[in-house]
Amino acid sequence: MSASETIHVDGVWQSAASGATREVLDPADASTLQVVSEGGAEDADAAVAAARRAFDDGAWPGTPVAERSALLRRVADLLQRDREEIALIESRDTGKTLEEGRVDVDDVTNAFRYFADVVMNESGGRVVDAGSPDVHSVVVHEPVGVCALITPWNYPLLQASWKIAPALAAGNTFVIKPSEVTPLSTVHLVKLLVEAGLPAGVANIVTGAGLPVGQRLAEHPDVDLFSFTGGLVSGTKAGAAAVSGAKKIALELGGKNPNVVFADACATDEGFDTAVDQALNAAFIHSGQVCSAGARLIIEESVRDRFVAELARRAEKIKLGRGTEDGVECGPLVSQQQLDKVEAYVASALAEGAQLRCGGARPEPSDVRPATGYFYAPTVLDGCHREMKVVREETFGPILTVETFRTEDEAVALANDTEYGLAGAVFSADTARARRVAARLRHGTVWINDYHPYLPQAEWGGFGKSGIGRELGPTGLDEYRESKHIYENLRPEPVRWFAG
Repeated sequence: MSASETIHVDGVWQSAASGATREVLDPADASTLQVVSEGGAEDADAAVAAARRAFDDGAWPGTPVAERSALLRRVADLLQRDREEIALIESRDTGKTLEEGRVDVDDVTNAFRYFADVVMNESGGRVVDAGSPDVHSVVVHEPVGVCALITPWNYPLLQASWKIAPALAAGNTFVIKPSEVTPLSTVHLVKLLVEAGLPAGVANIVTGAGLPVGQRLAEHPDVDLFSFTGGLVSGTKAGAAAVSGAKKIALELGGKNPNVVFADACATDEGFDTAVDQALNAAFIHSGQVCSAGARLIIEESVRDRFVAELARRAEKIKLGRGTEDGVECGPLVSQQQLDKVEAYVASALAEGAQLRCGGARPEPSDVRPATGYFYAPTVLDGCHREMKVVREETFGPILTVETFRTEDEAVALANDTEYGLAGAVFSADTARARRVAARLRHGTVWINDYHPYLPQAEWGGFGKSGIGRELGPTGLDEYRESKHIYENLRPEPVRWFAG
């Protein structure tokens, strides 16, 4: 198999039907990492046809649950076998640090093991009382069919696992299109699925751009479920195409997430240090290229000056460089396009009156930071307000904006004043207040005295323009109620991802 044969259809690795290829770049220096196939609509059609045949022949959907579960566990073991190799691929492809890449592989492993357990522990169905002893009525779960899965460039392997593991556990077949910017770890994952013994046609991958591959998958009549994680504009268009075909859809479209810090969280030196450290973690992990990033610091006015001064001091000390280098804490942005976007957001914020406390520019080149890389310094913008573009829109970069409040009601109003509703956090030493505020936040995940942990057992969804839900049955009631995961750390402490 040549390096450019990255399309896998019906058990065969192949080039694009058109013969087109694309260079995948290393964001640390803009060099070519690998040449991959640039698929098109014809490749998408072939992949869907293979997935359709594999589902309709009944072999995989009819595979006993224990065997499906065992396969997921074999994949988990293979992920751990290849942990260092995959972490390196992820680091070089996305720009994140090697340690972040290792964490991603471990999280992906946990996801496969979790869904292997879930499917094994499901009951045989829910008996429904039909009101007659002569009638047996039962509600059972069956696979949806062919799933089209679209994943983003920031966490390509992790997001792929969140879709692939449950799809396979349930007995579905799928076609996945990773981001054209960061496809390499997903290609490796499909190789592991094949190695684990997944039948031909069950797992298919088409590397290529959203137009035409993603659009074709969204509108394809033989696709039963369409799952997309990515930007609001692209996701809205793809979702509309999927809805027009009456498909089941799942969309996660980003966020603009508040991190609310009350003064009482900073009443002790330890509490202050923890809140500052978590604010750094919230905003600057993976250079802020995280849908759940705590990009909006909403801080009580009485502690704002001290808090922001320490935050900026430590942000300036974050070590930028190639993610594979020892000691580097933050890598480059994923592309030149993303770098240009971040620079434009900072420029607009300064034009609208924001105060630059640190960052705001590309760093000087160094031995671990090539001049050709897409690096941008962690940036803290003080004196921000809701009318600013940088506060309203998802920047997806190392930009932290600062807003202040005086009362609890004002803090809640600010935090909820967004068209998104993906995630947020509350820091307070007052347990009753923290839980009260968390309950009032219109966000799918709310952390209390912590930021960024996730549990595979907890639902991940969003309010507003951040997500879409379920319907019918006992869980279908949740289609008419928003789901929220509240994660409370009863013993908060610094995470020390950034030394400072």
